[in-house]
Amino acid sequence: MSITLPNFDNVLAAAKRLQGHAHRTPVLQSRSLNERLGLQVLFKCENFQRMGAFKFRGGFNALACFTPAQRQAGVVAYSSGNHAQAIALSAQILGIPATIVMPHDASPAKLAATRAYGAHIVGYDRYSEDAMAIAQGLAAECGMTFIPPFDHADVLCGQGTAALELFDEVGALDSLFVCLGGGGLLSGSLLSAQARAPHCQVFGVEPQAGNDVQQSLRRGERVRIATPQTIADGAQTPMVGALTFEIIRRHVSDIHTVTDAQLIEAMRFYAERMKMVVEPTGCLSLAAVVQAAPQMQGQRVGVIISGGNVDLARFAQLLCDPLPSAAA
Repeated sequence: MSITLPNFDNVLAAAKRLQGHAHRTPVLQSRSLNERLGLQVLFKCENFQRMGAFKFRGGFNALACFTPAQRQAGVVAYSSGNHAQAIALSAQILGIPATIVMPHDASPAKLAATRAYGAHIVGYDRYSEDAMAIAQGLAAECGMTFIPPFDHADVLCGQGTAALELFDEVGALDSLFVCLGGGGLLSGSLLSAQARAPHCQVFGVEPQAGNDVQQSLRRGERVRIATPQTIADGAQTPMVGALTFEIIRRHVSDIHTVTDAQLIEAMRFYAERMKMVVEPTGCLSLAAVVQAAPQMQGQRVGVIISGGNVDLARFAQLLCDPLPSAAA
């Protein structure tokens, strides 16, 4: 079955829709990190995006494309947290009713924020129930439009605007490291990189415990794994999307993996040296850069920080406990 892939023009169209709604997030550097690693690292800080993560870009772009009938009927989505908040906030802005399917063990902060944006939440067990099936069932029953968290052209093109802004601000990069769960941010970033910096190597980074995309790339087809046990809750996806994988397969340089312990070290660096709260999933990209730095000496390296939505109590626990349970 052939798949119609979005292109860079779709990313540019998403950027126009997002004008006046999404923040143009800052690009920051750390002198001490640059000196330590022998690189120039440029951080695209999507932890400062509306609702605290890059997901707002894709969520708003998708809902902004709705017909009047779709807007009236409402939207349904599933998410562990950031896509949930993105759809809920975007729906609130655009006056669209929203229902979000979220795991019972989702971050309390993400649950609270999603409710505060006015969405109706339907809970499920992420280890025994199929969130997509629940969401699609609600869409069929109630006439709502289902917007998945990553495997959707409007969503991934919206996500690609973060890398577009980065390239437009800093110019060509030698390498770009992108946090990877279902592949929306990575596939959108690849579309932007192909147009703005075709010689830049783009790497996806996923948890070592949940390397489904790495396995899929090696095998040449999508691989499904058990729900990963990792502190990177935004990357607990069992299988990459069909649309996102096709773009990744064609354009990505490689996939890196990092451990939960490396994520905690990256969280600590952000907090201590850059004075930022970054959620574990958002630390994937930096953790991989630190790991790969000896092979990239002298490079200009982009790092997309995907988000900063983490409960402060959980944040403190992770930084104070050197070996927390990955499943906690």
